[in-house]
Amino acid sequence: MKERVVSEQSLNDRRQGYGFALAAALIWAGFIIVSRMGGMSELLAFDVIAIRYITCASILLPIWWFKFRFNLFTPRLIICSLIGGLAYALCAFSGFQLASASHAAILLPGMMPLFIIVLSFLINKESHGWQKWLGISVITFGVLVLFIGELGLFGGNNSSVDINLMTLIGDGWLVAAAFLWALFSVLIKRWQITPWQVTVSLALLTCLFYLPVYLAFLPKAFSQASWADILLQAFYQGIMATIIQMIFYVKAVQKIGPSEMGAMMSIVPVISGIAAIVIFDEQISEALIIGLVLVSLGAWLAHSRLFKRKNMLNESLKIN
Repeated sequence: MKERVVSEQSLNDRRQGYGFALAAALIWAGFIIVSRMGGMSELLAFDVIAIRYITCASILLPIWWFKFRFNLFTPRLIICSLIGGLAYALCAFSGFQLASASHAAILLPGMMPLFIIVLSFLINKESHGWQKWLGISVITFGVLVLFIGELGLFGGNNSSVDINLMTLIGDGWLVAAAFLWALFSVLIKRWQITPWQVTVSLALLTCLFYLPVYLAFLPKAFSQASWADILLQAFYQGIMATIIQMIFYVKAVQKIGPSEMGAMMSIVPVISGIAAIVIFDEQISEALIIGLVLVSLGAWLAHSRLFKRKNMLNESLKIN
C-alpha cells in the first residue's frame, strides 16, 4: 500500500513537472515572437532592454531587500550578470531588429544547447556521450542549411542579396547571444549559483550597470512608440520571460530532471517558427523548414533519455 502511494505521488510529480516544462517552453517560444514585435516597432533595442530590466528589477528589488537578501556585488555574480544580462540582451535584441522571428526560432534555442555542450566540455571538463554529440551535429547541420538558404544557394533570387545581408548580420547577433547565454549557463553551474541569485542578480545588476549609460548616452525612441508596444514589452520581457519562466523552469527540473526539461525545450523552434510564419507572414523556404526540423530534432537528441532507457532495458533483459 505504501509503495502504491509513493508510486502515485511520483507519477503526479512527473505530470506536474511536464506541465511546468511545457509552460516554460511556451513562454520561451512567446519570448521570440514578442521580441520580434519589439524589433519591428518604433522601439530601439536599447529601449527594449531598459523596459525589460526596469520592470523586472522593480518587482524583485523589494523582495530581495526585505525577504531574501544576499550580497549582490561578488565578482562571480557581476561577471554572470554582465554576460547573461547585459551582453546577451544587447546581442539578442540587436538581432531581433534585423533578423526574422523564424530565424531567431532556429538560432537562439538551437545554438544554445550546442554551445552549452561544447563549453561545458571545454570549461567544466564534462564528458558527453555519443548521443549529445550526435544531437549537436544535427543542430549544426540545421543551422548551416539556414545560412546556405540565406545566401541564395537553394536557387535564391539575386535581387534579394541586400535584404539577405542585413538578415545575416541579425543572425550573427543572435548566434552571439546564444553563445553568451551558453557561457553564462556553464558558469552558473561551475560556480554553483542558485536560481534565486541568478534571477535577482541578472535583474538588479544589469539595471544598475545599464540604466546610467542608457539615460546619459544611448538613443531612445519612447516618444515615437505606442503605449501598447511599451506595455507588451514590459509585461512579457520583465515578468513572463524573466520571472515566471524561471520559476516554471526550476520546478520542472526539480520534478523531471534537466534532461527531460532539455528535451521538452526542443519544441520551441517548431512552435515559435510556425507562429512567426502565421503572425508576421514571414516567407517560407525549403531551408527554413529543413532548419527548423533539424534543429528541433538535434535539441531533442541532445537531451532525450530514450536511448539510455533502451540500453538499461537491454542490460536488464540480459541479466535476467
